[in-house]
Amino acid sequence: MAANSLTAVRIPVGWWIAYDPAPPVPFVGGSLNALDNAFTWAAKHGMKVIVDLHAAPGSQNGEAHSASRDGYLEWGDSHIEETVKVIDFLAARYGNHPALVAIELMNEPLAPGVKLEDLTKYYRLGYDAVRSHTLNAYVIMSNRLGPADPRELLQFVRGLSRVVIDVHYYNLFNQMFQQWNLQQNIDYIYNKRASDLSNVTPENSSLSFVGEWTSTLDGKTKEDSGKFAKAQQDVYGRATFGWAYWSYRCEGDTWNLKRMIEDDLIKI
Repeated sequence: MAANSLTAVRIPVGWWIAYDPAPPVPFVGGSLNALDNAFTWAAKHGMKVIVDLHAAPGSQNGEAHSASRDGYLEWGDSHIEETVKVIDFLAARYGNHPALVAIELMNEPLAPGVKLEDLTKYYRLGYDAVRSHTLNAYVIMSNRLGPADPRELLQFVRGLSRVVIDVHYYNLFNQMFQQWNLQQNIDYIYNKRASDLSNVTPENSSLSFVGEWTSTLDGKTKEDSGKFAKAQQDVYGRATFGWAYWSYRCEGDTWNLKRMIEDDLIKI
């Protein structure tokens, strides 16, 4: 990653990492050791680490990547205390590590299942937990997915220090994007996504972060994906905290940032 000019890595973890090496069934131990290694490697190569709580107790979106086996979203007020304990554990362990740049309190909470009042209550307690161990690390708060106002956190974060609002942009999972040609998808980035991003964090507000995006477009060639990536880099480069690609290495060519860089289709 460092050789490819990347400056940071966003690492997803599940809530059971706080109970490693013997997490509750059915979760598997070993993730804490892997995260420790990542911090060591990042420090060695001059990179920064964003620790992202990708799976909260009870699941905050009902998706497999939040560790839901049955598709149910159950995270709510009754899970706040347990979730804060996980953040406190991570902040206590890594808060003063030179490679830590940020802790993300929760990935992709989904509206309306996750209520805004529960989320902001948790975000306040999670923010305080991080601040009890470090004043320097940024605290990242993800906007809710689904029918939610992308500006809904602006009033909440006012007055908090070193706060980042995270948004994820994919031209996928919607038939509209599949019906469009390459240029229509690119135009959408330069127009709609650019406008959306500017509304997330107005001037003199908290920082903005496009925490996930990909060059993948359904039904398009790898070369098309390279052109689509360029448009996204142009726009997402305006995010004041930067962007993170999903992901660095995986099976799919266009989901694989390392391969896209090696094929000279994405330039960092």
